[in-house]
Amino acid sequence: MLDWEDLRHFHALSLLGTLSAAARALGVEHATVARRVAHLEEKIGAKLVDRRGRRLSLTAKGQQIAGIATRMSEDALTIERTALNTDNRHTGTVRVSAPPALATALLAEPFVRLRQRHPGINVVVIGETRYASLGRREADIAVRMTRPEHGDLTVTKIGDIGFSLYADPAYLAATREADWSFVGYEETMASSPQERMLARIAADRPVAIRATALEFQLATVKAGGGVALLPDFMAAGLNLTRLPLPDGPLTRELWLVVHTDIKDVPMIRAVMDELGGKAR
Repeated sequence: MLDWEDLRHFHALSLLGTLSAAARALGVEHATVARRVAHLEEKIGAKLVDRRGRRLSLTAKGQQIAGIATRMSEDALTIERTALNTDNRHTGTVRVSAPPALATALLAEPFVRLRQRHPGINVVVIGETRYASLGRREADIAVRMTRPEHGDLTVTKIGDIGFSLYADPAYLAATREADWSFVGYEETMASSPQERMLARIAADRPVAIRATALEFQLATVKAGGGVALLPDFMAAGLNLTRLPLPDGPLTRELWLVVHTDIKDVPMIRAVMDELGGKAR
């Protein structure tokens, strides 16, 4: 008989492509993932994965089994959401996904208030630039700057985030505009509206320092390292010069997202209600 845990580990590997990524997602060692997949291959009597360096690819049989594992995982998650939807208590743990800088600046106070009102609710904040999957229950609620277009999701606009160019006054005094260097996101964020605008503004001037973390970008600007396009809430109250954008203000909408199956669960609703009033 097949072990569901073997299938679960193989499913994570098939989705994420590397042992280390699957291990991080599952909270185990990468050797555990490798061992589980090997055990599944032994049980099935077929090779499921071609190992070529660090990157793995699925065999034809592996692709077939991965499809079955995906359907099984989706069914299991549907059962979980159905069970959760019958829980009428304001108790339990709610996982909230949000970009790190936004989570730090905007979510701490609402969650303190939430705990004062509902001490039985615990909150886990997943501060990552990637979007956690609500369908796979990597998170229960997500705060996003892009409105999801697919999936059985309930989406509510909760505010707007303004962006402006910022620089240290001493840097601007010492550097001609033609010689400015810029601070931006690394390449995986190149398609974001703020990074596209920064690229247009920089033109043939260098984006000399790139970082995923907005906190690092802000620290670089404060140290006199260049000009960055930052959320206004991050620069508020700091000794930085705010520069006008050539194309006018840049605003990103802020969305609260939850899987429709669990939106009326009391502990989920309590968190959503608390977050819904924060950014208005």
